[in-house]
Amino acid sequence: MGFDVVYFPPIHPIGRINRKGPNNTLVAGPDDPGSPYAIGNETGGHDAIEPSLGTLNDFRAFVEAARGLGMDVALDFAIQCAPDHPWVKDHPDWFYVRPDGTIKYAENPPKKYEDIYPINFQTADWRNLWEELKRIVLFWADQGVTTFRVDNPHTKPTVFWEWLIAEVQQSHPETVFLSEAFTRPKVMKALAKAGFTQSYTYFTWRNFKREITEYLTELTQSEMAEYFRGNFFTNTPDILPVILQEGGRPAFKMRLALATTLSSVYGIYSGYELCEATPVPGKEEYLNSEKYEYKVWDWDRPGNIIDYVTALNRMRREHPALHEYDNLRVYTADDDNVICYGKATADHSDIVVGVVNLDPFQPHESAIHLPVEEFGIKPDEQYRATDLLSGETFIWTGGTQHLRLDPHNEPARFFSLQRWARVDYAEPCF
Repeated sequence: MGFDVVYFPPIHPIGRINRKGPNNTLVAGPDDPGSPYAIGNETGGHDAIEPSLGTLNDFRAFVEAARGLGMDVALDFAIQCAPDHPWVKDHPDWFYVRPDGTIKYAENPPKKYEDIYPINFQTADWRNLWEELKRIVLFWADQGVTTFRVDNPHTKPTVFWEWLIAEVQQSHPETVFLSEAFTRPKVMKALAKAGFTQSYTYFTWRNFKREITEYLTELTQSEMAEYFRGNFFTNTPDILPVILQEGGRPAFKMRLALATTLSSVYGIYSGYELCEATPVPGKEEYLNSEKYEYKVWDWDRPGNIIDYVTALNRMRREHPALHEYDNLRVYTADDDNVICYGKATADHSDIVVGVVNLDPFQPHESAIHLPVEEFGIKPDEQYRATDLLSGETFIWTGGTQHLRLDPHNEPARFFSLQRWARVDYAEPCF
Protein backbone atom coordinates (compact mmCIF):
# COMPACT_ATOMS: atom_id res chain seq x y z
CA MET A 1 0.00 0.00 0.00
CA GLY A 2 3.02 2.32 -0.07
CA PHE A 3 3.76 2.67 3.63
CA ASP A 4 7.25 3.39 4.98
CA VAL A 5 6.90 1.83 8.43
CA VAL A 6 5.30 -1.35 9.81
CA TYR A 7 4.40 -1.14 13.49
CA PHE A 8 4.34 -3.99 16.01
CA PRO A 9 2.47 -3.82 19.30
CA PRO A 10 4.50 -5.66 21.99
CA ILE A 11 5.95 -8.94 20.68
CA HIS A 12 7.23 -10.12 24.07
CA PRO A 13 6.17 -13.16 26.12
CA ILE A 14 2.63 -12.71 27.45
CA GLY A 15 1.88 -13.24 31.13
CA ARG A 16 -0.08 -16.28 32.25
CA ILE A 17 -1.23 -14.99 35.66
CA ASN A 18 -4.63 -13.24 35.37
CA ARG A 19 -4.44 -13.59 31.57
CA LYS A 20 -7.36 -11.83 29.88
CA GLY A 21 -9.81 -13.50 27.51
CA PRO A 22 -11.62 -12.04 24.48
CA ASN A 23 -12.96 -8.51 24.95
CA ASN A 24 -11.00 -8.07 28.18
CA THR A 25 -12.90 -10.77 30.05
CA LEU A 26 -11.36 -11.95 33.30
CA VAL A 27 -11.11 -15.61 32.36
CA ALA A 28 -8.99 -16.81 29.44
CA GLY A 29 -9.46 -20.10 27.67
CA PRO A 30 -6.56 -22.51 27.12
CA ASP A 31 -5.96 -21.20 23.59
CA ASP A 32 -6.44 -17.47 24.26
CA PRO A 33 -3.23 -15.47 23.72
CA GLY A 34 -3.99 -12.82 26.33
CA SER A 35 -3.09 -9.16 25.92
CA PRO A 36 0.36 -8.41 24.45
CA TYR A 37 0.53 -5.45 26.83
CA ALA A 38 0.73 -7.89 29.77
CA ILE A 39 4.45 -8.35 29.21
CA GLY A 40 6.57 -11.17 30.59
CA ASN A 41 6.42 -14.73 31.86
CA GLU A 42 8.84 -17.51 32.72
CA THR A 43 10.32 -17.41 29.19
CA GLY A 44 11.47 -13.80 29.47
CA GLY A 45 10.55 -10.12 29.59
CA HIS A 46 11.00 -7.00 27.48
CA ASP A 47 14.07 -8.28 25.68
CA ALA A 48 12.47 -11.59 24.67
CA ILE A 49 9.99 -12.64 21.98
CA GLU A 50 6.73 -14.48 22.54
CA PRO A 51 7.64 -18.07 21.53
CA SER A 52 4.44 -18.54 19.51
CA LEU A 53 5.58 -15.69 17.22
CA GLY A 54 9.01 -17.11 16.53
CA THR A 55 12.60 -16.46 17.54
CA LEU A 56 14.95 -13.50 17.60
CA ASN A 57 16.47 -14.74 14.35
CA ASP A 58 12.98 -14.75 12.83
CA PHE A 59 12.53 -11.15 13.92
CA ARG A 60 15.85 -10.13 12.40
CA ALA A 61 14.82 -11.82 9.16
CA PHE A 62 11.57 -9.87 9.22
CA VAL A 63 13.46 -6.59 9.67
CA GLU A 64 15.65 -7.41 6.67
CA ALA A 65 12.63 -8.37 4.57
CA ALA A 66 10.95 -5.08 5.49
CA ARG A 67 14.06 -3.15 4.51
CA GLY A 68 14.03 -4.95 1.19
CA LEU A 69 10.56 -3.47 0.66
CA GLY A 70 11.74 0.01 1.65
CA MET A 71 10.11 -0.16 5.09
CA ASP A 72 11.35 0.46 8.63
CA VAL A 73 10.12 -1.44 11.67
CA ALA A 74 8.50 0.26 14.67
CA LEU A 75 8.05 -1.48 18.02
CA ASP A 76 5.84 -0.69 20.98
CA PHE A 77 7.71 0.25 24.17
CA ALA A 78 5.32 -0.36 27.05
CA ILE A 79 6.86 0.07 30.50
CA GLN A 80 4.67 -2.35 32.46
CA CYS A 81 4.72 -6.00 33.43
CA ALA A 82 2.60 -9.09 33.82
CA PRO A 83 2.56 -10.54 37.35
CA ASP A 84 4.94 -13.29 36.18
CA HIS A 85 7.50 -10.99 34.53
CA PRO A 86 11.04 -11.79 35.74
CA TRP A 87 11.32 -8.29 37.24
CA VAL A 88 8.55 -9.06 39.75
CA LYS A 89 10.77 -11.70 41.35
CA ASP A 90 14.13 -10.02 40.82
CA HIS A 91 13.15 -6.38 41.51
CA PRO A 92 9.94 -6.28 43.61
CA ASP A 93 10.87 -2.76 44.74
CA TRP A 94 10.26 -1.51 41.17
CA PHE A 95 6.51 -1.95 41.75
CA TYR A 96 3.80 -0.53 44.00
CA VAL A 97 3.58 -2.78 47.04
CA ARG A 98 0.50 -2.67 49.28
CA PRO A 99 0.78 -2.85 53.09
CA ASP A 100 -0.13 -6.53 52.95
CA GLY A 101 2.84 -7.22 50.68
CA THR A 102 0.87 -7.72 47.45
CA ILE A 103 1.64 -5.72 44.30
CA LYS A 104 -0.93 -3.26 43.00
CA TYR A 105 -2.21 -3.88 39.47
CA ALA A 106 -2.86 -1.11 36.93
CA GLU A 107 -6.05 0.92 36.84
CA ASN A 108 -7.30 3.75 34.65
CA PRO A 109 -10.84 4.22 35.98
CA PRO A 110 -13.21 2.80 35.01
CA LYS A 111 -10.79 0.35 33.34
CA LYS A 112 -8.95 -2.24 35.40
CA TYR A 113 -5.92 -4.19 34.22
CA GLU A 114 -5.65 -7.17 36.55
CA ASP A 115 -3.04 -8.72 34.23
CA ILE A 116 -0.64 -5.74 34.41
CA TYR A 117 1.61 -4.26 37.11
CA PRO A 118 2.66 -0.61 36.61
CA ILE A 119 6.25 0.44 37.32
CA ASN A 120 7.00 2.64 40.34
CA PHE A 121 9.39 5.33 39.10
CA GLN A 122 9.67 6.64 42.67
CA THR A 123 11.57 3.52 43.70
CA ALA A 124 14.79 4.06 45.67
CA ASP A 125 16.45 1.86 43.03
CA TRP A 126 15.52 4.25 40.22
CA ARG A 127 19.03 4.42 38.75
CA ASN A 128 19.11 0.69 38.03
CA LEU A 129 15.55 0.87 36.67
CA TRP A 130 16.49 3.66 34.26
CA GLU A 131 19.59 1.83 33.09
CA GLU A 132 17.62 -1.37 32.49
CA LEU A 133 15.04 0.46 30.40
CA LYS A 134 17.82 2.08 28.35
CA ARG A 135 19.40 -1.33 27.84
CA ILE A 136 16.11 -2.68 26.47
CA VAL A 137 15.67 0.15 23.96
CA LEU A 138 19.27 -0.17 22.79
CA PHE A 139 18.84 -3.94 22.49
CA TRP A 140 15.95 -3.53 20.04
CA ALA A 141 17.69 -0.69 18.21
CA ASP A 142 20.58 -3.09 17.66
CA GLN A 143 18.09 -5.55 16.12
CA GLY A 144 17.12 -2.94 13.53
CA VAL A 145 14.13 -1.21 15.16
CA THR A 146 14.19 2.45 14.09
CA THR A 147 10.99 3.73 15.74
CA PHE A 148 9.62 3.22 19.24
CA ARG A 149 5.94 3.91 19.76
CA VAL A 150 5.99 4.69 23.49
CA ASP A 151 2.89 3.59 25.37
CA ASN A 152 1.48 6.18 27.81
CA PRO A 153 4.67 8.22 28.27
CA HIS A 154 2.74 10.86 30.21
CA THR A 155 2.41 8.48 33.18
CA LYS A 156 6.21 8.42 33.59
CA PRO A 157 8.53 11.27 34.66
CA THR A 158 9.30 13.69 31.83
CA VAL A 159 12.88 13.96 33.05
CA PHE A 160 13.28 10.24 32.45
CA TRP A 161 12.35 10.62 28.78
CA GLU A 162 14.67 13.58 28.38
CA TRP A 163 17.53 11.41 29.67
CA LEU A 164 16.58 8.21 27.83
CA ILE A 165 16.05 9.76 24.40
CA ALA A 166 19.32 11.68 24.59
CA GLU A 167 21.19 8.55 25.70
CA VAL A 168 19.76 6.37 22.92
CA GLN A 169 20.27 8.92 20.18
CA GLN A 170 23.94 9.27 21.04
CA SER A 171 24.59 5.84 19.53
CA HIS A 172 21.45 5.60 17.33
CA PRO A 173 20.74 9.16 16.12
CA GLU A 174 18.28 7.82 13.55
CA THR A 175 15.89 6.55 16.23
CA VAL A 176 12.37 8.00 16.21
CA PHE A 177 10.37 8.21 19.43
CA LEU A 178 6.59 8.47 18.97
CA SER A 179 4.64 9.65 22.01
CA GLU A 180 1.30 7.92 22.54
CA ALA A 181 0.08 10.53 25.00
CA PHE A 182 -3.64 11.28 24.70
CA THR A 183 -3.60 13.69 27.62
CA ARG A 184 -3.62 17.38 28.47
CA PRO A 185 -2.06 19.71 25.88
CA LYS A 186 0.50 21.08 28.34
CA VAL A 187 1.80 17.58 29.08
CA MET A 188 1.91 16.62 25.38
CA LYS A 189 3.95 19.75 24.67
CA ALA A 190 6.33 19.02 27.55
CA LEU A 191 7.02 15.53 26.19
CA ALA A 192 7.78 16.95 22.75
CA LYS A 193 10.19 19.46 24.28
CA ALA A 194 11.82 16.61 26.23
CA GLY A 195 12.83 15.04 22.93
CA PHE A 196 9.98 12.97 21.45
CA THR A 197 10.28 13.08 17.66
CA GLN A 198 6.56 12.76 16.99
CA SER A 199 3.32 12.72 18.97
CA TYR A 200 -0.18 11.40 18.69
CA THR A 201 -2.71 14.24 18.47
CA TYR A 202 -6.37 15.17 18.93
CA PHE A 203 -6.90 14.80 15.18
CA THR A 204 -8.76 11.56 15.94
CA TRP A 205 -11.59 13.62 17.46
CA ARG A 206 -11.55 16.71 15.24
CA ASN A 207 -14.36 16.19 12.73
CA PHE A 208 -15.76 19.57 11.76
CA LYS A 209 -14.35 22.39 9.70
CA ARG A 210 -13.93 25.01 12.40
CA GLU A 211 -12.27 22.70 14.93
CA ILE A 212 -10.01 21.12 12.30
CA THR A 213 -8.93 24.57 11.07
CA GLU A 214 -8.26 25.90 14.56
CA TYR A 215 -6.34 22.80 15.63
CA LEU A 216 -4.24 22.59 12.47
CA THR A 217 -3.43 26.29 12.66
CA GLU A 218 -2.18 25.77 16.21
CA LEU A 219 -0.10 22.72 15.28
CA THR A 220 1.51 24.04 12.09
CA GLN A 221 1.47 27.84 12.31
CA SER A 222 2.15 28.60 15.97
CA GLU A 223 5.40 28.15 17.93
CA MET A 224 4.34 24.50 18.44
CA ALA A 225 5.61 23.75 14.93
CA GLU A 226 9.15 24.37 16.20
CA TYR A 227 9.14 21.35 18.54
CA PHE A 228 5.91 19.33 18.17
CA ARG A 229 5.41 17.05 15.18
CA GLY A 230 1.88 15.65 15.07
CA ASN A 231 1.44 12.12 13.68
CA PHE A 232 -2.15 11.79 12.47
CA PHE A 233 -3.41 8.30 13.23
CA THR A 234 -6.88 7.61 11.84
CA ASN A 235 -7.49 4.90 14.46
CA THR A 236 -5.49 3.01 17.08
CA PRO A 237 -5.64 -0.39 18.80
CA ASP A 238 -7.65 1.36 21.52
CA ILE A 239 -9.72 3.90 19.59
CA LEU A 240 -12.48 3.45 17.03
CA PRO A 241 -13.85 6.99 16.61
CA VAL A 242 -17.60 7.51 16.45
CA ILE A 243 -17.40 9.07 12.98
CA LEU A 244 -15.99 5.79 11.64
CA GLN A 245 -18.60 3.75 13.48
CA GLU A 246 -21.45 5.77 11.98
CA GLY A 247 -20.10 7.20 8.72
CA GLY A 248 -19.28 3.93 6.96
CA ARG A 249 -16.93 3.61 4.01
CA PRO A 250 -17.21 7.31 3.01
CA ALA A 251 -16.01 8.32 6.49
CA PHE A 252 -13.03 5.98 6.23
CA LYS A 253 -12.02 7.51 2.90
CA MET A 254 -12.61 11.07 4.07
CA ARG A 255 -10.62 10.70 7.30
CA LEU A 256 -7.81 8.97 5.43
CA ALA A 257 -7.68 11.78 2.87
CA LEU A 258 -7.35 14.32 5.67
CA ALA A 259 -4.69 12.38 7.59
CA THR A 260 -2.50 11.77 4.56
CA THR A 261 -2.38 15.41 3.50
CA LEU A 262 -2.81 17.60 6.59
CA SER A 263 0.30 16.22 8.30
CA SER A 264 3.60 15.04 6.91
CA VAL A 265 3.35 11.86 9.04
CA TYR A 266 0.30 9.65 9.60
CA GLY A 267 -0.66 6.07 10.33
CA ILE A 268 -3.49 3.56 10.23
CA TYR A 269 -4.05 0.57 12.48
CA SER A 270 -4.79 -2.87 11.04
CA GLY A 271 -8.36 -3.23 9.80
CA TYR A 272 -8.77 0.38 8.74
CA GLU A 273 -8.15 -0.53 5.10
CA LEU A 274 -11.05 -3.00 5.43
CA CYS A 275 -13.34 -0.34 6.95
CA GLU A 276 -13.67 -2.44 10.11
CA ALA A 277 -16.06 -0.53 12.39
CA THR A 278 -17.73 -2.94 14.82
CA PRO A 279 -17.64 -1.23 18.24
CA VAL A 280 -18.25 -2.20 21.79
CA PRO A 281 -21.77 -0.73 22.18
CA GLY A 282 -21.60 2.81 23.47
CA LYS A 283 -17.80 3.01 23.42
CA GLU A 284 -14.98 4.07 21.13
CA GLU A 285 -13.48 0.59 21.26
CA TYR A 286 -13.32 -2.33 18.85
CA LEU A 287 -15.53 -5.32 19.60
CA ASN A 288 -13.57 -8.57 19.47
CA SER A 289 -10.37 -6.54 19.53
CA GLU A 290 -7.18 -8.26 18.45
CA LYS A 291 -5.64 -6.94 21.65
CA TYR A 292 -7.15 -10.06 23.24
CA GLU A 293 -7.51 -12.63 20.48
CA TYR A 294 -6.05 -13.79 17.20
CA LYS A 295 -7.65 -12.21 14.15
CA VAL A 296 -7.60 -13.64 10.65
CA TRP A 297 -8.64 -10.96 8.15
CA ASP A 298 -9.97 -11.41 4.63
CA TRP A 299 -7.77 -8.84 2.90
CA ASP A 300 -9.99 -8.96 -0.18
CA ARG A 301 -13.14 -8.28 1.80
CA PRO A 302 -15.76 -6.41 -0.25
CA GLY A 303 -15.84 -2.69 0.46
CA ASN A 304 -12.14 -2.41 1.30
CA ILE A 305 -10.26 0.78 0.44
CA ILE A 306 -6.84 -0.74 -0.16
CA ASP A 307 -6.58 0.83 -3.63
CA TYR A 308 -7.52 4.22 -2.17
CA VAL A 309 -4.83 3.94 0.52
CA THR A 310 -2.30 2.99 -2.14
CA ALA A 311 -3.26 5.92 -4.38
CA LEU A 312 -2.99 8.46 -1.55
CA ASN A 313 0.39 7.13 -0.45
CA ARG A 314 1.63 7.28 -4.04
CA MET A 315 0.45 10.89 -4.26
CA ARG A 316 2.27 11.74 -1.02
CA ARG A 317 5.48 10.15 -2.23
CA GLU A 318 5.43 11.94 -5.59
CA HIS A 319 4.74 15.45 -4.26
CA PRO A 320 7.43 17.16 -2.15
CA ALA A 321 4.93 19.72 -0.87
CA LEU A 322 3.18 16.94 1.05
CA HIS A 323 6.44 15.91 2.74
CA GLU A 324 6.47 19.15 4.71
CA TYR A 325 4.57 19.99 7.89
CA ASP A 326 4.45 23.71 8.57
CA ASN A 327 3.59 24.74 5.00
CA LEU A 328 -0.12 23.95 5.48
CA ARG A 329 -2.52 26.77 4.64
CA VAL A 330 -6.31 26.64 4.96
CA TYR A 331 -8.26 28.48 2.25
CA THR A 332 -11.85 29.67 2.08
CA ALA A 333 -14.65 27.28 1.08
CA ASP A 334 -18.19 28.69 1.17
CA ASP A 335 -19.86 25.49 2.42
CA ASP A 336 -19.34 24.73 6.12
CA ASN A 337 -19.09 21.02 5.30
CA VAL A 338 -16.23 21.51 2.84
CA ILE A 339 -12.65 22.27 3.85
CA CYS A 340 -10.07 23.56 1.38
CA TYR A 341 -6.35 23.73 2.06
CA GLY A 342 -3.03 23.57 0.31
CA LYS A 343 0.67 22.89 0.60
CA ALA A 344 3.43 24.29 -1.57
CA THR A 345 7.20 24.09 -1.70
CA ALA A 346 9.07 27.33 -1.05
CA ASP A 347 9.78 27.87 -4.74
CA HIS A 348 6.20 26.96 -5.76
CA SER A 349 7.50 24.23 -8.03
CA ASP A 350 5.02 21.88 -6.36
CA ILE A 351 1.58 23.15 -5.32
CA VAL A 352 -1.11 20.77 -4.04
CA VAL A 353 -4.63 21.86 -3.13
CA GLY A 354 -7.03 19.58 -1.28
CA VAL A 355 -10.82 19.88 -1.08
CA VAL A 356 -12.61 17.49 1.27
CA ASN A 357 -16.30 16.91 2.03
CA LEU A 358 -16.47 16.46 5.82
CA ASP A 359 -20.03 15.09 5.67
CA PRO A 360 -19.91 11.31 5.10
CA PHE A 361 -23.64 11.17 4.41
CA GLN A 362 -24.51 13.82 1.80
CA PRO A 363 -22.96 15.46 -1.32
CA HIS A 364 -21.96 19.12 -1.04
CA GLU A 365 -21.19 21.80 -3.59
CA SER A 366 -18.97 24.71 -2.73
CA ALA A 367 -17.01 27.57 -4.18
CA ILE A 368 -13.39 27.58 -3.12
CA HIS A 369 -11.17 30.65 -3.15
CA LEU A 370 -7.46 30.16 -3.78
CA PRO A 371 -4.81 32.90 -3.35
CA VAL A 372 -3.35 32.29 -6.80
CA GLU A 373 -1.26 35.46 -6.62
CA GLU A 374 0.77 33.82 -3.83
CA PHE A 375 1.60 31.03 -6.28
CA GLY A 376 2.89 33.48 -8.89
CA ILE A 377 -0.31 33.17 -10.98
CA LYS A 378 -2.01 36.36 -12.19
CA PRO A 379 -5.73 36.77 -11.36
CA ASP A 380 -6.75 36.57 -15.04
CA GLU A 381 -4.16 33.97 -16.04
CA GLN A 382 -5.16 30.51 -17.18
CA TYR A 383 -3.38 27.64 -15.42
CA ARG A 384 -3.54 23.89 -15.27
CA ALA A 385 -5.17 21.91 -12.42
CA THR A 386 -4.54 18.16 -12.49
CA ASP A 387 -6.66 15.86 -10.32
CA LEU A 388 -4.05 13.68 -8.63
CA LEU A 389 -6.42 10.77 -8.02
CA SER A 390 -8.32 10.60 -11.30
CA GLY A 391 -5.61 11.99 -13.58
CA GLU A 392 -8.01 14.47 -15.20
CA THR A 393 -6.67 17.87 -16.19
CA PHE A 394 -8.63 21.14 -16.14
CA ILE A 395 -7.92 24.69 -17.29
CA TRP A 396 -8.76 27.13 -14.50
CA THR A 397 -8.79 30.92 -14.47
CA GLY A 398 -8.69 32.93 -11.27
CA GLY A 399 -8.81 31.81 -7.66
CA THR A 400 -12.53 30.99 -7.38
CA GLN A 401 -13.64 27.55 -8.53
CA HIS A 402 -16.77 25.45 -7.94
CA LEU A 403 -16.68 21.78 -6.97
CA ARG A 404 -19.15 19.05 -6.04
CA LEU A 405 -18.05 16.25 -3.73
CA ASP A 406 -20.15 13.12 -3.27
CA PRO A 407 -18.92 11.10 -0.25
CA HIS A 408 -20.24 7.86 -1.75
CA ASN A 409 -18.17 8.42 -4.87
CA GLU A 410 -15.23 10.68 -4.06
CA PRO A 411 -15.21 12.60 -0.76
CA ALA A 412 -11.90 14.36 -1.50
CA ARG A 413 -10.12 15.82 -4.50
CA PHE A 414 -6.50 16.88 -4.75
CA PHE A 415 -5.15 19.11 -7.47
CA SER A 416 -1.64 19.91 -8.62
CA LEU A 417 -1.54 23.51 -9.87
CA GLN A 418 0.87 24.49 -12.64
CA ARG A 419 1.40 27.59 -14.74
CA TRP A 420 1.56 27.17 -18.47
CA ALA A 421 5.09 27.06 -19.82
CA ARG A 422 5.77 30.08 -22.03
CA VAL A 423 8.32 30.39 -24.83
CA ASP A 424 9.54 33.79 -25.98
CA TYR A 425 11.20 33.88 -29.42
CA ALA A 426 14.04 36.30 -30.15
CA GLU A 427 12.99 36.69 -33.79
CA PRO A 428 9.98 35.88 -35.91
CA CYS A 429 9.26 32.22 -36.46
CA PHE A 430 7.79 31.03 -39.80
